[in-house]
Amino acid sequence: IEQPTFPKITEMCVKMIRRVNDEEGIKKLVNETFQKLWFTPTPHHDKEAMTRKILNITDVVAACRDTGYDWFEQLLQNLLKSEEDASYKPVKKACTQLVDNLVEHILKYEESLSDSDNKGVNSGRLVACITTLFLFSKIRPQLMVKHAMTMQPYLTTKCSTQNDFMVICNVAKILELVVPLMEHPSETFLATIEEDLMKLIIKYGMTVVQHCVSCLGAVVNKVTQNYKFVWACFNRYYGALSKLKSQHQEDPNSTILTANKPALLRSLFTVGALCRHFDFDHEDFKGNSKVNIKDKVLELLMYFTKHSDEEVQTKAIIGLGFAFIQHPSLMFEQEVKTLYNSILSDKNCSVNLKIQVLKNLQTYLQEEDTRMQQADRDWKKVAKQEDLKEMGDISSGMSSSIMQLYLKQVLEAFFHTQSSVRHFALNVIALTLNQGLIHPVQCVPYLIAMGTDPEPSMRNKADQQLVEIDKKYAGFIHMKAVAGMKMSYQVQQAINTCPKDPVRGFRHDESSSALCSHLYSMIRGNRQHRRAFLISLLNLFDDTAKTEVNMLLYIADNLACFPYQTQEEPLFIMHHIDITLSVSGSNLLQSFKESMVKDKKKERKPSSDEETESDSNSGSESESEEEASKPRRLRKRADSDSDSDEENDINAVMKCLPENSAPLIEFANVSQGILLLLMLKQHLKNLCGFSDSKIQKYSPSESAKVYDKAINRKTGVHFHPKQTLDFLRSDMANSKITEEVKRSIVKQYLDFKLLMEHLDPDEEEEDGEVSASTNARNKAITSLLGGGSPKNNAAETEDDESDGEDRGGGTSGVRRR
Repeated sequence: IEQPTFPKITEMCVKMIRRVNDEEGIKKLVNETFQKLWFTPTPHHDKEAMTRKILNITDVVAACRDTGYDWFEQLLQNLLKSEEDASYKPVKKACTQLVDNLVEHILKYEESLSDSDNKGVNSGRLVACITTLFLFSKIRPQLMVKHAMTMQPYLTTKCSTQNDFMVICNVAKILELVVPLMEHPSETFLATIEEDLMKLIIKYGMTVVQHCVSCLGAVVNKVTQNYKFVWACFNRYYGALSKLKSQHQEDPNSTILTANKPALLRSLFTVGALCRHFDFDHEDFKGNSKVNIKDKVLELLMYFTKHSDEEVQTKAIIGLGFAFIQHPSLMFEQEVKTLYNSILSDKNCSVNLKIQVLKNLQTYLQEEDTRMQQADRDWKKVAKQEDLKEMGDISSGMSSSIMQLYLKQVLEAFFHTQSSVRHFALNVIALTLNQGLIHPVQCVPYLIAMGTDPEPSMRNKADQQLVEIDKKYAGFIHMKAVAGMKMSYQVQQAINTCPKDPVRGFRHDESSSALCSHLYSMIRGNRQHRRAFLISLLNLFDDTAKTEVNMLLYIADNLACFPYQTQEEPLFIMHHIDITLSVSGSNLLQSFKESMVKDKKKERKPSSDEETESDSNSGSESESEEEASKPRRLRKRADSDSDSDEENDINAVMKCLPENSAPLIEFANVSQGILLLLMLKQHLKNLCGFSDSKIQKYSPSESAKVYDKAINRKTGVHFHPKQTLDFLRSDMANSKITEEVKRSIVKQYLDFKLLMEHLDPDEEEEDGEVSASTNARNKAITSLLGGGSPKNNAAETEDDESDGEDRGGGTSGVRRR
């Protein structure tokens, strides 16, 4: 392999290795490929092959610098685990070779860094090599034990670039894992490490401090027990904080604190970091003193969380998060609960503070998970002497209690405009669920909501959690599906950056897929659950449900764009739309009639018989029972399609309107649900190519096999409910009613009235009258939906060709059946 082909090989390797956690077949293929490529022993004489291998591995590690290295750890664990019980262990031998050669390459790059021409390239290579060594150390730290003394001098690297800092951090992480495994390391070596780490803690920023304190924790706690050394460092920063607190209490406006701000920030962070890795209440540190250090630290850090400077607040919260890892019980303190919950709940609170609180919870849970895994490994070594269940329950019981305290506020953080807040909230919930710390059902609606997030990584993570819950607890997803849909609307509202634009329920891309399509795909496999879910959604359109219009639009969008697979699914929806229309439509008309003024007829002098006739058909209270029961006459009237007749009808109703426009607004508001259902039905008919006859023949009680045929979807059919969008954009519910708006609402009322008269004919019809009824209804629908042709009589699929006899009959198929 020549050098120029390396980038292509690296790219291919990166794509392949990311599939290491995929389904079993792919996982097996990835493991086998990389076992041959990287983890097969190389003959000792073939230095060129080994160099190629080293360059390939480090290139892939470098390429994944921003996306994380979980794949490498998983791959190495898979391969080493597969040969645990084998007598010949080629992967283990290959790992030893790779580690030894990586150390050699590090020394070469170090020498070549003096060459100014290649300094940048070799510096990047050096970082990649040391990072790769750290990844090996994480899985098999024993491999690095003999190289620990070679790595120690890199702690004294002079830091001028980002790569220099990465070298120090990775070396500190390697030594943290390796030094405790060394047998009888020299005191000089250990003392040098301690001094190097302390210098770095005092000199450099947060990332370096964090890793160096962690390394110091491993060296002192497990090897040197040099507690006085650490106690002196702790007192240095704790004393500085105490002094700054006293000065601030005496004079909050003093310039001393501003001048010493860098020292304050460093002290807050370092005190927290030291408390994370050392228990200063242990007598090895404080001796016989009765002072409770953890409470003193809590008091000190809590004081600075109330500081006016947000940067100081943030560092104090970071320090608290570190201290809580060593002493989780502090999270039950009332002042801590109040601080965390108020930051998470307060909509006006700084985004940085919200994120930091969520990060603290995330880090605590990750640390607990690591502790549990370590306890599990330790248990296997002493299986007969301890009760692992009891050991685990104490720790997980604490975590569970803590998460119960903060769960609601973490879940509510999903409803935030900033994606970073939602990201960390989801991480906390995923860790909580994976560790089994809470009952998963309470998280289901929130996860459904997060499955609609604009960012694919968050959608996938939320969807994956739902899949895991569904595997373990069948029925939980269905149980909370409608609540999840409503909550997803609230999340979309929170994310919506332009409040004037209505919230929509599909993705604004080429796919136009429903935001809740994953939820539907999880439920659709169970016919009973699917039907119950769809009926629950359609019930929200009922006039008695009082659902807000934008939420109805959001649900209609989802229903229009769900990934339906069989004909039964949209047919079932259309069947129930018809039922809802007949009930809600009648209620709507009745409430409008009742709001009209009864005595207006006495004041009005009809100008002609025609006007009298139009008045009788206008829907006012004076309309006689006898006239209302003559559908044939009304149909002829509708069929005439005369502009003057329609205008007369509108004028007649306008004269009967009450002075208070509230009933008109109510009608316009409630009618949006029916309009959306009408539009949804027309959309599904056009999308799937169903004729009226096909829809009317459908019965939900028939065998599932009858309608098990796959849907033949039409392309370019989009759901665009213009009337509802205009209603929401104009904010009609809150705006002043003009004469023009009144006329448009009255026209809508008359169209509804006409539609309802022809929705369900009262008697068998004479020859030729069926098409008149259908035409009247089509005219009303076209008018209501803003001019879109309903295409009612188009038999567009093969199935519909057999429906010949009934095709003309509109809804009359219900009566015939």
